[in-house]
Amino acid sequence: MRAYHISGGVPLCGEVCVSGAKNAVLPILAAALVSSKPSVLYHCPDISDVTNAVSIMKSLGCEVERNKDRIYIDASDIRSSDISPFFMEKMRAAIIFLGALLARFGEAKISQPGGCKLGERPIDLHLMGLRLMGYRCEYQGERLYCCAEKLRGCTIALPFPSVGATENLILAALRCPEEVVICNAAKEPEICDLILYLRKCGAHICGENTSVLRICGGRTLLGAEYTVMPDRMEAATFLCAAATTRGSLCLKNVCPEHTCAVNRMLCNAGCKIRQGDGRMEICCDTLNAVGPIRTAPYDAFPTDAQAPMMAAMATARGVSVFEENVFSDRYRHVPALLQMGAKIRATGRCAIVEGVDRLHGAGVAATDLRGGAAMVLAALCAEGESVVSNIFHMERGYECFAKKLSACGAKIRITE
Repeated sequence: MRAYHISGGVPLCGEVCVSGAKNAVLPILAAALVSSKPSVLYHCPDISDVTNAVSIMKSLGCEVERNKDRIYIDASDIRSSDISPFFMEKMRAAIIFLGALLARFGEAKISQPGGCKLGERPIDLHLMGLRLMGYRCEYQGERLYCCAEKLRGCTIALPFPSVGATENLILAALRCPEEVVICNAAKEPEICDLILYLRKCGAHICGENTSVLRICGGRTLLGAEYTVMPDRMEAATFLCAAATTRGSLCLKNVCPEHTCAVNRMLCNAGCKIRQGDGRMEICCDTLNAVGPIRTAPYDAFPTDAQAPMMAAMATARGVSVFEENVFSDRYRHVPALLQMGAKIRATGRCAIVEGVDRLHGAGVAATDLRGGAAMVLAALCAEGESVVSNIFHMERGYECFAKKLSACGAKIRITE
């Protein structure tokens, strides 16, 4: 079993070049299926989720070529709108292909997606919006079949600003002959990135960075060349890594405005952060508890940064309170941190973290992408040796994670 072997106690110091955003490139890859003209994407991270997305595209008949961070897509010969359950089970983001295939073919057949186990993650909001547009959605055994019947313009009021539902509905609306309005839409930067790509392909969409999106479909889309935005969650993870190890890092290729909530919390905890054009510098000598840290949709504190921040607060001076308001089961990293000597009480959506002087090494197993990252950060500041297994979780979303940490002084190696 592949694992990270980590010798802790070394403050991180150095430069990190942040990769392209996992949560932006995946919906853009799906969106490239809508047009029969080629697209070229740049700054695509070399992570397993991208590999799986490319596999889905190839299974449908799409031509895809990867060269370092460049991906060439030619979807002109796609003939199928049926995604095998084998591919759907590999990642949660596979659900985004539903909207893309509906836009291209008017029908699609999928199964429930896989991905990290973070509690209930139903697709009810996706189906509600699709039905309002005039798509028929029905389960056939374990599989979901959707097809266009009488498409129409409509207003979709989402009860929660779901990122996945917003992305799927944007794509599916591209086939509608009339205007579709999505109210209470997600405002995450990755949504904006998807819209900017589609607009470059010729789509008429307005309202990015707001909670109301207007999509005028029925247009023939072209291909486009597009550069994927930097990964704000990777940036947040490395900011937390600097705080956890009491280190100093310079992050390059970042959008500081995308991590404002994390920056603010770390500054309140005693970190010094400077930011400039595409760069951020963080220095941490001492760390104080902060809170409450409440997760919520953008631009509040992101749920994906909750676990890395908890690793930092595990050795901060004082007591921190976390409140997880996005996913129902996102404290699965807590038992591993407890094994390493952290003092954490988690009940329901709340977790109370009492900072300790030091953590100690342990053997732990990653349970999901961000929780696994938190275990790595805790191991980096712990005394002694740690082994973090199930690193396939981290490889889903962090490009060259161990290599980047090692370049900043971390004693980390991968064993097979």
